[in-house]
Amino acid sequence: MSDYFHPPRLAVIAALWAVLLLAPYWMPLLGGYTALGTRVLVLGLAAMSVNFLLGFTGVLSFGHAAYFGLGAYGAGLALKFLAPSTPLALLCGTLLGGIAGALLGALIARRRGVYFAMVTIAFGQVFYYIAFQWSSVTGGDDGLRGFSRQPLDLGVARIDILSNANAFYYFVLFCLALAIGVMGFILRSPFGRTMIAIRENEQRARFLGIPVDRHIWIAFTLSCFFMGFAGALYALLNNFADPRGLHYSQSGDFVMMAVMGGMRSLWGPLLGAAVFVVLQDYLSSITVNWMSFVGMLFVAIVLFFPRGLLGFIQHRSDS
Repeated sequence: MSDYFHPPRLAVIAALWAVLLLAPYWMPLLGGYTALGTRVLVLGLAAMSVNFLLGFTGVLSFGHAAYFGLGAYGAGLALKFLAPSTPLALLCGTLLGGIAGALLGALIARRRGVYFAMVTIAFGQVFYYIAFQWSSVTGGDDGLRGFSRQPLDLGVARIDILSNANAFYYFVLFCLALAIGVMGFILRSPFGRTMIAIRENEQRARFLGIPVDRHIWIAFTLSCFFMGFAGALYALLNNFADPRGLHYSQSGDFVMMAVMGGMRSLWGPLLGAAVFVVLQDYLSSITVNWMSFVGMLFVAIVLFFPRGLLGFIQHRSDS
């Protein structure tokens, strides 16, 4: 029986879903609000997208925020200039982030280690400065405005995600569940097992005849599609897109979320994102130096919980 179907782990996953499904009802009791829960879901998906490459292929990208930002701009531009359609906005954002990742991934798939990370930062900053300078299209430093998410018309029903925060939360939760299902399917496929083999021993994978560079390019591309999807959802959440979403510091936040939650776990980055976002929301209302406290927590988790928070919880549930 695989680790995923181990009963204690199933119990942890079931508890996570119960918490997520009931979040709009218990969060206000603790001083939270629904939009904060929605932000956790969106940034959790972004962290899971980084982890899809880092945790399961062993390749670190510090430029993934570029595809997150492209997804946000793709969704915003589609709503503003193409059609007032939320599904079309999500599709355009996902395609823009994913296709850009596929094109650039073909150029950098042969790089490894710090060289790969530095090249991803360089390309990410190129997109950042394009968005910053091309003010006639992107709005420059002021960001892209003048669009908003639209109600979902399902034919038999019309769901108002424009003004109803709870409805939009559940819409994002459905999108997250869909993305996690696709990630899980890929990771349990032969391709997913090959990704893990490359992570564990790239040289041995080459000796077995695995086209390592091609697999890394495909994993990078898939990760960028997921990241573009998260960026599109983020634009719908804020009804806004700005260049800071493409900056390398945002990529660093995503990596921190993945490491805090547990890199080699599918669900770990979501837990890491919840801790990061909630702490950011609370501490930033108290002090401008909130990142110092988050940084100290990050160091403590790396030192004392090397498997991340979810790995620690699963270890305690097994013992």
